[in-house]
Amino acid sequence: MLERRSAGAVIFNDSIGDRYYLLLLYSAGHWDFPKGGIEEGETEVEAVVREVYEETGIREIELIDGFRQTIQYSYKSQQGEVRKSVVFYLAKTGTFDVRLSHEHKGYAWLKYEDAMDQLTYNTAKSVLRVANVFLNGLRRSIQEGQVRTLR
Repeated sequence: MLERRSAGAVIFNDSIGDRYYLLLLYSAGHWDFPKGGIEEGETEVEAVVREVYEETGIREIELIDGFRQTIQYSYKSQQGEVRKSVVFYLAKTGTFDVRLSHEHKGYAWLKYEDAMDQLTYNTAKSVLRVANVFLNGLRRSIQEGQVRTLR
């Protein structure tokens, strides 16, 4: 069985008060987060930053410490059965401007419930659920003065 590794990001923007998540409509017809293969010699974080830029045109992201979620699934390719592992980081941006790559047909900035409804795969919904809970807990910690800094 072939093994493939990818990295991606759950990107959010809360600059106008409410929190919006970025979803991409892939050419194959499914809604998901920006992600792609980790290249030779590249770290997960380097892959995330590169893939986000290549797929969305967004350069200004801030990775949120303490969030890293991995999903795994299998699929068949021309080379045979593939086991894929995708690691997701959580990233904040202050822009809503998106420049799609040729791999995508559309995008949407959606509030949590709408994003959950729009996502195609249960694995992506699970990642978003964990990210949203994480951010809600982080916001409470900041309000209570328990968190000093975010990088």
